[in-house]
Amino acid sequence: MDSMDVAVLRSLRDWRAANTPALLATVVRTWGSSPRPVGAMMALCDDGRIVGSVSGGCIEDDLIARHSRVHGGGPIADRLPEVVRYGIDSDEAHRFGLPCGGTLELLLEFNPDHAQLDELVRRMDDGQLVRRIVSRKDGEVSLEHTDTPDELTFNGERMTSILGPGYRMLLIGAGPLAEYLSTMALFNGFTVSVCDPRVEYMSTWAVPGVRKLTVMPDDAVTAFMPDLRTCIIALSHDPKLDDLALLEALHSPAFYIGAIGSRRNSTNRRNRMIEYFDETEESLSRLRGPVGIHIGSKTPAEIAVSIMAEVIAVKNRVTLPTKMSVLQGGENQANSGSLEISLSKVTG
Repeated sequence: MDSMDVAVLRSLRDWRAANTPALLATVVRTWGSSPRPVGAMMALCDDGRIVGSVSGGCIEDDLIARHSRVHGGGPIADRLPEVVRYGIDSDEAHRFGLPCGGTLELLLEFNPDHAQLDELVRRMDDGQLVRRIVSRKDGEVSLEHTDTPDELTFNGERMTSILGPGYRMLLIGAGPLAEYLSTMALFNGFTVSVCDPRVEYMSTWAVPGVRKLTVMPDDAVTAFMPDLRTCIIALSHDPKLDDLALLEALHSPAFYIGAIGSRRNSTNRRNRMIEYFDETEESLSRLRGPVGIHIGSKTPAEIAVSIMAEVIAVKNRVTLPTKMSVLQGGENQANSGSLEISLSKVTG
């Protein structure tokens, strides 16, 4: 779940706790190009405040004008959920700043129940995935536990969405590559933690907003309690740190598990895990290494772009062609043996 959508639900809960009228707008269907994906949310308060986004801005302005009492609209009153559509023709698409041919449909929920919002946010804070079902017919909303993330569905009468904790990233090793990668992960909505028991590395960490852990990495993985929205990436180049952390990660539901290194080192890592830790080719099938997509990366910043692109593709369930992986794409990428040596020099 996008971190902005988590912020939407928190703000909406707080407004409703104060008995302030507010609505929740959710993108339920799109046609053609759309500035925001299905499932994107926006909360609108009666006084015109908004959190989140359903478009590039013009649709938000229209919703504020229609539903904010301080911007010409009436107060947000209790009523059944409504469906609104924007961008039906090219003139309206242009008016609302939608891409050519773009159309999106929103479900508007008026004054959602505070107690239920509070329960939803509490479950998310506990790391749970929650199936939220909204009925247009009678406005009934139900919350159900689920273990399976899935896309939002809407059949015109019922919206079903899977909500849960935001995406998290745990990095093993606090070198320059981790700083670049954590920066990219933060602006892509991930909550980021970095683990490195080596004081000389952690003492120079310079990226704000990242949780710093100095315990042994395998203990950090265990305490992290990885879930379906967690990715774990080993960047230290030190088998004593990387291997045990990866072994813990592989026995978790984390959606992405990987390690940097040359093809040779990645093969050696797999052989160690099979020989000394009773892993198998099957159990190691989820381990990505060398990580990233093949874009000819040669610097820590470029390597971070390569890794982040692969993480996002896996998160969004996009199957990349095999030849795009660093493993298959050639030894010129940053995970090659020669560049690994230069990178270790950069990282100390």
